Amino acid sequence: MILVFRHFFYKNYVGLSLWPFIILKHDELKEDIVLINHEKIHLKQQQELLIVFFYFLYISEWLIRTAVYFDSYKAYQNISFEREAYSNEKNLNYTNERKAFSFIKYLTK
Repeated sequence: MILVFRHFFYKNYVGLSLWPFIILKHDELKEDIVLINHEKIHLKQQQELLIVFFYFLYISEWLIRTAVYFDSYKAYQNISFEREAYSNEKNLNYTNERKAFSFIKYLTK
């Protein structure tokens, strides 16, 4: 289910997946198939990690990478879940082809 909340986002962020929803900053973003696919990849990640573990790992990885890079945005860009989603967002079949726990190979790349 896709929801639109304009005031929910900080700076340049335009989309977010919070199981089972995709939340977008603007209504017209519903037509952005690459963004929607990116968020669907996150929903798959959340599902396979039983939602709670996804958020725990996501925040933990972000905190560790923020300490390493001294840059919270660079840390965000290098979270394994984000790297998987960004690397595959243009492959519209990825969510069907994706193997479980595929984010793991992005931990060290």
